[in-house]
Amino acid sequence: MGRLFGTDGVRGIANEELTPLLAMQLGQAGAYVLTKEKAHKPTIMVGCDTRISGDMLANALMAGACSVGANCVYVGVIPTPAVAYLTQKYKVDAGVVISASHNPVEFNGIKFFDGNGYKLPDELEDEIESLIKNQMAGVNFPTGPAVGKVKYRTDAREEYINHAIQAVPLELDGMKIVVDCAEGAAYYTSVEALKELGGTVVAIHNSPDGTNINANCGSTHMEELQARVVYEKADLGLAFDGDADRLLAVDENGRIVDGDQIMAIVGNYMKSHGKLKKDTIVATVMSNLGFFLMGKANGLNIEQTKVGDRYVLERMKEIGASLGGEQSGHIIFLDENTTGDGLLSALHLLQVMADTKKRLSELAEIMEVLPQALVNAKVANHKKDKYMEYPVIAEAIRKLEEEFAGEGRVLIRPSGTEPLVRVMIEGKDQKVISEEAGKLAGLIQDVMF
Repeated sequence: MGRLFGTDGVRGIANEELTPLLAMQLGQAGAYVLTKEKAHKPTIMVGCDTRISGDMLANALMAGACSVGANCVYVGVIPTPAVAYLTQKYKVDAGVVISASHNPVEFNGIKFFDGNGYKLPDELEDEIESLIKNQMAGVNFPTGPAVGKVKYRTDAREEYINHAIQAVPLELDGMKIVVDCAEGAAYYTSVEALKELGGTVVAIHNSPDGTNINANCGSTHMEELQARVVYEKADLGLAFDGDADRLLAVDENGRIVDGDQIMAIVGNYMKSHGKLKKDTIVATVMSNLGFFLMGKANGLNIEQTKVGDRYVLERMKEIGASLGGEQSGHIIFLDENTTGDGLLSALHLLQVMADTKKRLSELAEIMEVLPQALVNAKVANHKKDKYMEYPVIAEAIRKLEEEFAGEGRVLIRPSGTEPLVRVMIEGKDQKVISEEAGKLAGLIQDVMF
């Protein structure tokens, strides 16, 4: 068995790779590792997105946690950042989200938070894996009154909405917003929060049925939102992903405003109000070259990490930064929550628009987005980290890096959650970089598949 944990928890096709048995084992091992130092009976908060497999896996996981003596609080369908926030608010011992984020319905995942609402470091994930691989050796399974129990709560999403609204002072009277909820966990929280603030909300893809999450909608499929914003003559559009921890936007002309641009807009606003700690934004190597040029032009320090919001968060904590995120829309406001938060990102962006009275298209001009081409090569999951071991691939990458040096860059990385190697090239000519990225991705797929 390879490593269970990727960059964002344990992911796989539900009932095939991520089985109820594995979910139960993760519940047992996770509850034990995260609560073994506690003198009291531990409590774990569990939430999920709208996938049909969510209840199956959540109940299996909670059965596992209860079997090692932990209590569970099940808050049902709720955004990932809500679980992170509520875990720390209620001082429970750990939080778990059952979600595969932006992936199709057949996938699901299990993501752990510690008692402070932070994703787990590699060492704790390794400890959980080791227990599972060693069949829970040395773990005591209690009986009688010492077995855990499950409590069900239906009010948790309201508490999360209230937290977000209180964190970002804002009035949306007169503002029209189209919201794409991705048929996911944002279907209630995002719409209700914006309505409570006085916005005129046009909600699309907010009727989840368990099977339609992320299906041609949300932050990975924005064409419908773009068209709808223009048709409605709205001020902007907001696109969430399945578990609502990421946000992308659409300006009044139907143009996409990505995570880099949102961080540029909000970061400069925070800096001008003395709220951007150390005048620093933490981003990843996948951020657009234009983002780093924007930072230099505006007196912002841009820190870089490898891809994954967990690495962004680690760096933010290390240096005491208040804002960080990814081009994909995972944006962390560390003074307000411990993980990427789509709703907080939306409210911060709307706050800049409301306060400056500027249209989103004008605000987005703060950075020039240089052409990027991103092409995925489909490879066997167990091979995706080994692409440089193939001489023909290594040589092709070297030649491309030589070709684009000084006028762009080449970035190759395995996906943390899918059986893919991602090929990204930045440069001045979209046609050229798209052709080269397609050729390299095709080569990787042919050689490695």
